[in-house]
Amino acid sequence: MKVLTIEDLKAVRTAAAKKLFLREESDKSTDGHSSGLDAGTSHMQVLICGGTGCKASSSHLICDKIKELLEDRGLSDKVDVITTGCFGFCEKGPVVKIIPDNTFYTQVTPDDAHDIVNEHIIGGRRVERLLYVDPKTGQSVSDSKHIDFYRKQKRVALRNCGFIDPENIEEYIARDGYFALATSILQKTPDDVIEEVKRSGLRGRGGGGFPTGVKWGFARKSVSDIKYVVCNADEGDPGAFMDRSIMEGDPHSIVEAMAICGYSIGSSKGLVYIRAEYPLAIHRLKTAIGQAREWGLLGDNILGSGFNFDIEIRYGAGAFVCGEETALIHSMEGKRGEPTMKPPFPAESGYLGKPTNVNNVETFANIPVILTRGADWFASIGTEKSKGTKVFALAGKINNVGLIEVPMGTTLREVIYEIGGGIKGGKKFKAVQTGGPSGGCLTEKHLDIPIDFDSLLAEGSMMGSGGMIVMDEDDCMVSVARFYLDFTVEESCGKCTPCRIGNKRLLETLDKITGGRGTEEDLKTLSVLGKVIKDTALCGLGQTSPNPVLSTLNNFYDEYLEHVRDHKCRAKQCKALLTYSINPSLCIGCHLCAKNCPADAIIGDVRKPHIINPNNCIRCGMCMARCKFKAISVN
Repeated sequence: MKVLTIEDLKAVRTAAAKKLFLREESDKSTDGHSSGLDAGTSHMQVLICGGTGCKASSSHLICDKIKELLEDRGLSDKVDVITTGCFGFCEKGPVVKIIPDNTFYTQVTPDDAHDIVNEHIIGGRRVERLLYVDPKTGQSVSDSKHIDFYRKQKRVALRNCGFIDPENIEEYIARDGYFALATSILQKTPDDVIEEVKRSGLRGRGGGGFPTGVKWGFARKSVSDIKYVVCNADEGDPGAFMDRSIMEGDPHSIVEAMAICGYSIGSSKGLVYIRAEYPLAIHRLKTAIGQAREWGLLGDNILGSGFNFDIEIRYGAGAFVCGEETALIHSMEGKRGEPTMKPPFPAESGYLGKPTNVNNVETFANIPVILTRGADWFASIGTEKSKGTKVFALAGKINNVGLIEVPMGTTLREVIYEIGGGIKGGKKFKAVQTGGPSGGCLTEKHLDIPIDFDSLLAEGSMMGSGGMIVMDEDDCMVSVARFYLDFTVEESCGKCTPCRIGNKRLLETLDKITGGRGTEEDLKTLSVLGKVIKDTALCGLGQTSPNPVLSTLNNFYDEYLEHVRDHKCRAKQCKALLTYSINPSLCIGCHLCAKNCPADAIIGDVRKPHIINPNNCIRCGMCMARCKFKAISVN
């Protein structure tokens, strides 16, 4: 089948919308009643998270088992089992949602399939043990809308993730998919589209925050026989999975947005640069591209408009620096992934020397809904200078690890304590790292600042692509800075001296400090050298790489002083600064610690108190782990 006119597209939307009617109506429902086929429900749907995280926890086996049980009972025609994208609540995955009563099951296993089918689908009785339990009240919550994790979220870029089958183009069309493309190429000029994107206030979600419409305008003004639209799907931040989840859960939104961008800037060729470590995202993106071609929504003469546009996929090998647009372009050209000085910008001279527009996945995911619902609608969300929403990968020492989307201007406190559910184990919050390796560590005094581009920059951090890692009292901030710097040193392309050598010197200085050999002079070196690197490095990776060091120096200077002046690590994370000792009043001389010491550092006769030789001790902690009498302590 090929959709050649907008009327055909409307007819498909009307027909396909019937399949989604149950989901949309149940999403509005708040009555909380469960239902089953025995109670007279005519049709049901089972939505199962098919994102990478839940698949790794066997959600695909849950899907297979439920289908098998339904077929055995002759109910396959009455119950649709649908694999969706990420629901976001990764901490409680795998997630299964039952429609029409909107029951939300968490931490489901393949063994639970029998109860879901027999008790709920057939009997109309919820499986209570699979419901989410609110840690504040101790009560079960059946509906995701009443779970704190979802209350303050507003899904725009993630609007279809966890709601539609990402491998079914009809379900995407039922949610107004490809209508933004259709109205753009049939009813608007390229300048009209660009102006709408400008008015929306959308800024790039890849880290830089440059206005998207302005960027498209630059590419449109460039004169060339061929131009390129590039989607940056090279998500390299540790702990980040925003772009991957969008591609897995709503790949058609990326295809549609790239085609709209192509029409706007005068391009007929799109390229998706995606890291090869994302096999599921690649599969679903390939499926979406193939379906769009089959339906006449990619290729030649799209919707009879005379506009031609097609997309190819290019694979990255996982180099963090290739998230920078010029390095990404060089990688696609088969060259070393190294950045170049700008200007010229890619909009003037990019891929193969031709004008090229580069946006990341989340930026593109916002485009169709902006054009469908209007620039004013999007601009009404967020803050004055940061419009819309932002997707974050919430990770670290937090109760609700997962994928979230909140309006710009939401505070860190709301994200960490309301959506995130607070710190694991009731520990004390210490810091949150925003912006990945290029961001900074913010403290308790920053919890009430709004999350937007300018506010985070003003506090020494950044939005970045959306990583957000929470730390508690057991984290050493000097070690945290060292961890992130070690990552950027490893990922540096080595082209410019400040990044190649300067960051290496920073890392060596942090090694001295965490190794117990640091001095107060080293703290001055960190500050001065970090600022020089920020001012002189070639690309964004180098310019922002000292941020974790500078922000922790600024916010946790007392910890640095303890390391160099007192040779102590309050979090007990720096092994070289630890001292293990045995309390003779508690030691019974069982000799178990000595038997397990790999360095023969424990001396003592059987049934007599032992001692630890600090010169031989390698601070592995094995003795403390083996002692049954809590006679060993560490300071």
